[in-house]
Amino acid sequence: MRVFVDHHREETLDEWLRTEGRGSSRFYESCARCKAPAPQFRCSRQTCLGPALYCESCIVAVHTQLPTHMIEKWTGEFFKAATLHELGARIQLGHVPGSFCPKATKAHKDFVIIDTLGIRTVQLSFCGCDSTLTHRQQLMRACLWPATSIDPQTCATFNAVQLFEVQNCLGKISAYDFVRSLELLSNADGLTPPPDRRRAFRAIVRQYRMMQLMKRGGRGHDDSGVAGTGQGELALPCRACPQPDINLPDGWDEIDWDEMDEDQRHVPCPRNFKMINHNVSTEARDPVVDDGTAYFCNRAEYSDHIRKHVDQEEMSSCSGFQAMFLANARKIKGLRVSGIGGITCARHNMWRANGVGDLQAGERYCNMDFLFFSALLNFALMWLILSYDIACQFSKHIWGRMPGLPAKYHLNINRANIRWMVPNFHLPGHKKGCHSPFSFHWLWGAGCTHGETVEQNWEFLNGAAASTKLMALGARATALEGLLGFHNFRRQIAHWGLLKQRMAEAIKDGRAHQISFDAFDEGLTTRMPGLVQEWREWVDEWETTAHEENEKKSPYEYTEAGITLKDVRLELAKEEYDVTGDGTEVERHDTPSTFISLGLELEEAQRQLSVAIKVAGAAPSTSEQLDILKRRTQLRIKLNGFRTMQKSYMPTLRRYLTPSQRAIWDADDKEPEATRLFMPSDLSSAKARTEACAKGLPEVEARLRHGEAGEALDTLRHGLRTRTATKKFKVRNWSGQRALTRGQGILRHINIKIHASKLRYRYARQAVLKLKGHGEWEDRLRVLADEDIRALNERALTDEEKEERARLEAAGLVVEEGGILSVGDVVTGETHRTLSWIWYGVSAKNGDEKLHEALRVEWCKAYSRSKRWREELVLLEEEMRRMIEFGRWAEKRWIARASAWTVMLGMTTPISPEVAEGVRAYALEHADLERRTWEALAVDWAPIRQRAAKYLKGNDISQEPELVIEVDRETLRWAETVEFEREEADNDMYQ
Repeated sequence: MRVFVDHHREETLDEWLRTEGRGSSRFYESCARCKAPAPQFRCSRQTCLGPALYCESCIVAVHTQLPTHMIEKWTGEFFKAATLHELGARIQLGHVPGSFCPKATKAHKDFVIIDTLGIRTVQLSFCGCDSTLTHRQQLMRACLWPATSIDPQTCATFNAVQLFEVQNCLGKISAYDFVRSLELLSNADGLTPPPDRRRAFRAIVRQYRMMQLMKRGGRGHDDSGVAGTGQGELALPCRACPQPDINLPDGWDEIDWDEMDEDQRHVPCPRNFKMINHNVSTEARDPVVDDGTAYFCNRAEYSDHIRKHVDQEEMSSCSGFQAMFLANARKIKGLRVSGIGGITCARHNMWRANGVGDLQAGERYCNMDFLFFSALLNFALMWLILSYDIACQFSKHIWGRMPGLPAKYHLNINRANIRWMVPNFHLPGHKKGCHSPFSFHWLWGAGCTHGETVEQNWEFLNGAAASTKLMALGARATALEGLLGFHNFRRQIAHWGLLKQRMAEAIKDGRAHQISFDAFDEGLTTRMPGLVQEWREWVDEWETTAHEENEKKSPYEYTEAGITLKDVRLELAKEEYDVTGDGTEVERHDTPSTFISLGLELEEAQRQLSVAIKVAGAAPSTSEQLDILKRRTQLRIKLNGFRTMQKSYMPTLRRYLTPSQRAIWDADDKEPEATRLFMPSDLSSAKARTEACAKGLPEVEARLRHGEAGEALDTLRHGLRTRTATKKFKVRNWSGQRALTRGQGILRHINIKIHASKLRYRYARQAVLKLKGHGEWEDRLRVLADEDIRALNERALTDEEKEERARLEAAGLVVEEGGILSVGDVVTGETHRTLSWIWYGVSAKNGDEKLHEALRVEWCKAYSRSKRWREELVLLEEEMRRMIEFGRWAEKRWIARASAWTVMLGMTTPISPEVAEGVRAYALEHADLERRTWEALAVDWAPIRQRAAKYLKGNDISQEPELVIEVDRETLRWAETVEFEREEADNDMYQ
């Protein structure tokens, strides 16, 4: 741009202005065709003919095959817009361009053609040679789509309709805006506006979309024709999903799927409350055509079912998401439709046939029940995974509601083989009891499915909400069918590169998780083999048993939580109630536990403020200075209140302080974060504590400190798990300087929290040691060294590595906590590492070691993650095989269709040779396309499938070079709109 601005702007402006004139004299001295002198006409904007000028008769002649072009006439001083219509150009249908029909009949004088170049009024003649041909047929044979069936006066070129179809699906451009843009192309100044054909164009688009579904669905190759279309037959199927007699092996229903764990149907079914529709017309005036033949369910049967439940209220939910609570409160007055519900394939983002329907008054069981069973109509199933953001309640009485539907919708499947899951992103908003039973992470056969696909698909449809909300019923249904079909087609193309990319990721991440788990498992098995085996059996049983039948508690949840500071505070508060003679309770607001708790809160605030000041550095910003000043002011106020209470509970404190402590006590120039509180644990001896403190105060502090230490340890473990998840997310998703810099800031913030938890634990443990002395409590609350602060996938550094890490830290090249090394950095072949004591404790009851529950939970999660990644690889391999097999089947089907249609729409009249040739050509074209596609996929996927096969067989592939998988932007655009973290994390990580 700089080169253009500095050197070529003047030149470009001159050249552009030059095109407003006639240009070189050699172009206008004589007609470019007949050489007549002084030609006056040229094609506007030189669309087809370049700079040459033509005489009146020649400009008409050369545009015989281009009747929608605009022309210009030289007036002697400038070019003025003209039309071929004004010069007498006429379009003759049924004959080659330039010839005329002796029996021609003229069309309407204001006949209009809508083209990509604009809207043109033309002179058009119909052929009269064959009296059986209708005007509509003649227009269609000229690739002009008529707006009406009888006496058409408006048509659109196939190119214009197809251009609108793509722009509408991609950019959600409405028919109104598209036609307006053509009007501006035709006449921007508004002096001679073209006729208004917006309504006619909408009719053309609607007809085109209906017939496009029929054409692609092969209805033009079947003797029964359009009338024989079956329910859901026109929907584009998911090629990677299992389909008997198409892409499943013979005897698929006799395979032991417990061994295969690969053929499961994943179905999510949420709703969208943006796709509303106003009650602007009636079904009688604008009915739904071809009801239930594609993506929308059968409207007649759906309406009958809804009518039976007209008074049913919306679902209640344990989920905290807005859509669940606000849908019923929406302003639905004047609306025919309050939203739409939809069913997709959770693995591949493909809309299911007959799986979409309108919602009338929010999300109700009757709506979603019908859509769920309709989407599975006439489908052979052995296993089914249903993903729904309120699956926890939707699944409770589903079988009791099923008999209320027509018999053909009843699902014939072993109910124990249906699993109800909540999508990963929605799950943390549910109650705690829903987390393990409804998590994809702990489901056998789920792979790395996250279940959020349909939420991603709504993003594609939401762009059309503004244009469809005021459409009549039939027009809206046709428009949405077109959008749903376009989405499925683009997703199908995206799978070619996406499955390959996912398989490469599954191999890489699967190996990393397996290596990590093997090292983790080996270390624990050596220590506690019986307990680890018990955990393994627990996990296997939990994953393969339906949650409503599972009597055991989840292995991924804590059965007994450690004592925390809140627990101790509650216990002390109950003890500090005074009970009167009549049994009533009176709360004492000024108690020993209140005083000690305030001291603990102040210490924590002091630590946090000290860390914030250290992080801000020597030159804090203005906002940082203001924040520090506010926090210091608040801290001083609380300190004054604490000192007032301290005079009551520790009245003779100064007398029992050491000389150095008295100096600190008397100093009044300390900042609040550096002010010593002098709690009972700060006194040097038990005798001093007894004499300086109120009765029982040291014991209260000891109990609270013990709870504080346990809470700090939990916070430390949580911070380490958070750091691990963040690092994995960073490696997978962050690239570029901006993202990596932001990622380093996030990790730094997490490390600061880990550091603060470490200080809090050490201070609390030291206080417990002073107050209680040595004892059994030290078995669980051990001394915390820097080397102990490491996650489950991290090991301690060797002495040589410590020296290298120190050198790098001195150079400012290491930002992680010192003394640890992540598994990703461990040299290949290392499978042994010891775990930090923070992940387990020691019980002194029998002198035997008992692993901490956090260790059990982490082991179970690691075990399940390693299984999920292996399942993901098995699923991807099977999906690739099925897509190739589907292509082979589709090729054979189109070859068979090439000669299948022999009579006219079920009658005895044979089809004409011309139609037969078109039918055969279309079928063979698609057969060739299918063949080239599956052959290309077989070759393109072969290397990564071979690598996956070696890995699944247990072969070592670490020495083989990594395959470079490149996916173009267009594939990614139609891949996952939102990337969901596949690792299990804590609730606040999702939030």
